Amino acid sequence: MKPWKNKKNNTEKNSRINIMIAIIFVLGGLVILKLYDLQIRNYDRYRDMAARQQQVSSKLEPKRGRIFIEDGQEGRSDLYPLATNKQFATIFAKPNMITDPQKVAESLYEIINKNLVENEASLIVAEDKEIAEQNEEFKKIKKELEINRIKDEKITEYVRILSKQGDPYELIAKKVDDEILSQVKAAKLEGIDYILESGRFYPEKNIGSQILGFVGYVGDSKEGRYGLEGFFNMELAGKIGSVKADRNAVGDLIIFNDKDYNKAEDGSDLLLTINRSIQFEACKKLSESVLRHGAQGGSVIIMDPKSGAIIAMCSSPDYDPNNYKLTKDINVYNNPVIFNQFEPGSTFKSITMAAALDQGKVAPETTFDDKGFIMVEGWPKPIKNSDYESFGGHGTTDMTTVLVNSLNTGAIYSMEKIGPQVFSQYVKKFGFGEKTGIELETESPGNISNISSKKVRPINAATASFGQGITVTALQMIGSYVAIANGGILMKPYIVKEIVNPNGEKVTTQPKQIRRVITEKTASLLTGMLVRTVEEGHAKRAQVPGYYVAGKTGTAQVASSDSKGYGAQTIHSFIGYTPINDPKFVIMTLLNDPKDARFAESTAVPLFGEIAKFALNFYQVPQERTVVEKK
Repeated sequence: MKPWKNKKNNTEKNSRINIMIAIIFVLGGLVILKLYDLQIRNYDRYRDMAARQQQVSSKLEPKRGRIFIEDGQEGRSDLYPLATNKQFATIFAKPNMITDPQKVAESLYEIINKNLVENEASLIVAEDKEIAEQNEEFKKIKKELEINRIKDEKITEYVRILSKQGDPYELIAKKVDDEILSQVKAAKLEGIDYILESGRFYPEKNIGSQILGFVGYVGDSKEGRYGLEGFFNMELAGKIGSVKADRNAVGDLIIFNDKDYNKAEDGSDLLLTINRSIQFEACKKLSESVLRHGAQGGSVIIMDPKSGAIIAMCSSPDYDPNNYKLTKDINVYNNPVIFNQFEPGSTFKSITMAAALDQGKVAPETTFDDKGFIMVEGWPKPIKNSDYESFGGHGTTDMTTVLVNSLNTGAIYSMEKIGPQVFSQYVKKFGFGEKTGIELETESPGNISNISSKKVRPINAATASFGQGITVTALQMIGSYVAIANGGILMKPYIVKEIVNPNGEKVTTQPKQIRRVITEKTASLLTGMLVRTVEEGHAKRAQVPGYYVAGKTGTAQVASSDSKGYGAQTIHSFIGYTPINDPKFVIMTLLNDPKDARFAESTAVPLFGEIAKFALNFYQVPQERTVVEKK
């Protein structure tokens, strides 16, 4: 072999070795870069990816606390849930498994929607003023037309979602009760299935709905809204727990230590001061009265004057918190007793009289000359009594008669005897112009700014003395009478008797005295005057045989929303307490714009009488006067 050929072969051999070495170096470099990427630069990312494949973490949902009320008399009461938790079905469809959407849609309507649609159609017909004037046959035809219209809309919507080819999931209905679920299961509809989930359940439905509120979605989370559910959401909700575990080679879960498991803490239960029997009767009588008088709505509140505890509280219209989304007017979610602000009218005359009595400027027998009207400095028009056009002036009149006949002139006279500034101070001491602090969401403070400035205009003080030109809430108004019934001491209203923690520990609410507003003597004198008002005045229908009742009516004008001044609407109210020697409760009844009567004596007063009679009998309160049989 020639030398130059050997040299050539050696060169080629060396080149191949160099190429192989270079490739090895390149591959090695890539491996090093990959290791750098995995272990240094993107270590956190790949660690988390691995953890997601090997580890499982989940939230542990706590049980929401329940809300209870008592039923029965003191010392022998049973507990009833107003809000609790229940397993509900969520019904869903798998359109990719449905071959006949029309058939399934019609079946779903019959099971889930038929009764609801019939109720909705009845409501539409009932609320239509034009239909209300027609005969029964016309109403029946109109109802059938509404049912068919809504039915067609619902079935069409079902068909639309059930016809989505390849779609594995479509929600049909949430919070389905056992009866409907059993019908769905029995029907064996293709592509229709369900899962069970825990949800909020309100056994009493509308009773106490505006006390309770409801649990709804805020974003993706469930939270209490309005009422107790909103105010105590944190306590009721509890704390979410968590669990973290690894998967072994065959996929089983392994929890290595306690640090990976945080137990959920269930919510606390609430026990209310509400009495179930009294609440039910009060709400029932209120609904009947609203319907009877054609009122827009109304409220009833009952309080224990010694403690400030709420015994009953309800309003109309209300709603079913189980189906709160069906409520057309979301304003109904607010509790009118604490949310609505209104001019109280003549029930406020008792507050004016209390201030004047307490200052010693008037006594029950103090007299003034009533001409039926009065001129106020800086105001061009006379302020008249409500009976001026028919009765004129009452002449020489004492302070008790001012309340008995509800004279605006007498209220102004009493206020002027102490002066606007002192009058304003008493109004504030009675708790007006600020929130009471009750454990419910959406409470309003009222507005007494007209008489709160350093220099009060005479006309503002004059109109405030008989409850116009200022606004209050029903809870503030009944709270002021609670102070009178309680010997002059203002109590803080409360509705939660106990908070019971998951471990059984109880936090009991203690009655709280806010302040002494008037002396015990003043309270006693005023009580006697208010008894005369019921016995001799416009509130005779508030009387309960065997008992003395102290109270005052109010028929307040409502400010016009279209123009200055007042419109045609009125608010009728009555506040009273009984028995007089040892008041068991204070009751306020209120009706918004009754259509069949001008004054509260024909509406709110008899409603008080019915409820007071039931409550006295329920608590078996001993009679304090002899019942005289009518011959």
